[in-house]
Amino acid sequence: MGGTMTALAPPPRLSSPTGGLPSAVRWAHLLMEDRLRPGDAVVDGTAGNGHDTLFLARWVGPEGRVWAFDVQEAAVRETRRRLAEQGITHAEVIHAGHEEMAAHVPAVWHGRLAGIMFNLGYLPGSDKKVTTQVQTTLRALDAALTLLAKGGLMTIAVYPGHEDGAREQAAVEAWAAGLCPRAFEVQRICPINRSASPPECWAVWKRCA
Repeated sequence: MGGTMTALAPPPRLSSPTGGLPSAVRWAHLLMEDRLRPGDAVVDGTAGNGHDTLFLARWVGPEGRVWAFDVQEAAVRETRRRLAEQGITHAEVIHAGHEEMAAHVPAVWHGRLAGIMFNLGYLPGSDKKVTTQVQTTLRALDAALTLLAKGGLMTIAVYPGHEDGAREQAAVEAWAAGLCPRAFEVQRICPINRSASPPECWAVWKRCA
């Protein structure tokens, strides 16, 4: 064959070649990166220190919309500070539990969100006794399903390595197993050859409106 062949660029790496496989949070980011587009509307159900909120805001761009929720005032302040530091104005940080998201996301966006992220557990660097709880988490997950658009993606980082996290993991697993397979596809990513209880990444894809 004549002419010059152009080599294809290699695909981006999922993680450092010496850093092992992605963490639960990194898997959630990779899944979202594959789905989100500029102009999308999304929710961060657990603002924490603002890392996921900032991640979402960057991926949907200034034309997109982000709503972030947290019950801890310190988390709300830190997330707002982080966003302001980056000059991001299209993300709203709401001092409320994630189970109340449907009441704060404008009705016009219900059923239209491209992505929703949850990073369960406690706020890093704070009181480990203050953590997400099964009852409110399940209510938040149900609310998230109604807010997602057809083709929308929800990720849930779960931490079964502590007592409250173990209860939450069991509740998330039971909740996910009960979802109609015609309406939702669910996948679970976690290490299987570790003796401890490692963090898990759950992904829920909405098949139909």
